Amino acid sequence: MPTVLLSAPYMLPFIERFKPVFQHYAIDLIVPEVHERMEEQQILEYAGKFDGTICGDDRYSESVIKQCLPRLKVISKWGTGIDSIDKVFAESAGVMVGNTLNAFTLPVSDSVLAYMLAFARKQPWMDRAVKAGVWKKISGCSLSECTLGVIGVGNIGKAVIRRARGFGMRILGNDVQPIAPDFILENQVSMVTLEELLAQADFISLNCDLNPTSFHIINSHSLEFVKPEAILINTARGPLVDEQALIAALEDGHLAGAALDVFEVEPLPQDSPLRKMENVMLAAHNSNSSPAAWERVHWNTIRNLLIGLKIEHADLDEIQRKFAQF
Repeated sequence: MPTVLLSAPYMLPFIERFKPVFQHYAIDLIVPEVHERMEEQQILEYAGKFDGTICGDDRYSESVIKQCLPRLKVISKWGTGIDSIDKVFAESAGVMVGNTLNAFTLPVSDSVLAYMLAFARKQPWMDRAVKAGVWKKISGCSLSECTLGVIGVGNIGKAVIRRARGFGMRILGNDVQPIAPDFILENQVSMVTLEELLAQADFISLNCDLNPTSFHIINSHSLEFVKPEAILINTARGPLVDEQALIAALEDGHLAGAALDVFEVEPLPQDSPLRKMENVMLAAHNSNSSPAAWERVHWNTIRNLLIGLKIEHADLDEIQRKFAQF
């Protein structure tokens, strides 16, 4: 009978709903207390005790995986990003790493547009002013007057671009991978260097993966190219941005504002200057919020786990039909 460490924060509140699924497949569960993610030392407390895991952004480094062998057979990530998992080493050691591709394209791209509209039309600031008894005209602009720069033209970056085109924005793109010519032509995207994008964009949206080439892609050097009227939006991964460099740019007026859903350290420390900045909008890593998307990821994560454990299983639709009523 296999044992599974279930630590995905998005599934833990609904654990009673999914217990019948694990019982059906004769899987024992270890359910630890999790705050955002499990760090390496926390995982190691259970090393050698589980055959598979359903995890969030838990730190499965080479060292951690080694100490979980030979019992560990599968790491089933809830969501898409696997930058916290050493996939290369895991697979070399015979450990399957599963995730859900294209999981949150729609809600995340909606969030980017929401942030752009909020900054362009100044709704949060007008609301606060009127409620504070200040009757003042606050200047805004139309998105059709603005240039959007998208760093990372993958699934989410493409969805952001499609939405922005509907508002008549000028679009710049940057990616280390070649982008299909038909997408570029149909959406009138100008693919430019990172420096050109930063220098021209009114809104800069980070939609790239976190990897060695993108770590701190926004830093003190790259921020020198940004015009002071620009707004930075990060709904991807916190370490794409050097937060100290961002804070300095905001404090010095080299950047007009920022919208941040993700951070280098999560939860965002209470003493972070970002918490007190009027020109910064913050969220608690929540741009993926979508009941439909979450439901799809729940079931696909379970399916990946079953595949990795080599348990005879039905296809995804059949699993959902059988157990979704619980």
